[in-house]
Amino acid sequence: MIQKIEHIGIAVKDIKKATKTYTKLFNQSPYKTEAVESENVITTFFKTGENKIELLEATSEESAIYKFIEKKGEGIHHIAFDVDDIYAEMERLSKEGFIVLNEQPKKGADNKLVCFLHPKSVNGVLIELCQEIK
Repeated sequence: MIQKIEHIGIAVKDIKKATKTYTKLFNQSPYKTEAVESENVITTFFKTGENKIELLEATSEESAIYKFIEKKGEGIHHIAFDVDDIYAEMERLSKEGFIVLNEQPKKGADNKLVCFLHPKSVNGVLIELCQEIK
């Protein structure tokens, strides 16, 4: 079951520059920066109250973030939702007709298992499902 919005992902060309901008905006430093090699990205996370913002910079032209920025420019890339059982949600959403982009969840940033739903099946919005790894 979808619990809440886990974070909003923002694609950026230069994560160092964007981190400075968001540090000023939120009046605080990010709580985490990490590379996710399977996705060819570097991520930086900010927490504002109950909400999290993830900045994503491509580390390769093969990255989905690189391709997104080339096509659409910097901006909101995805909305991530926290789920209690990612496998059950993937199965349920697939049965409901959503296009699940992963056969199995992958290890993502911030200690999460993740999978994505194709924007074509969610009114043009890339949706990420996240489950904390325990």
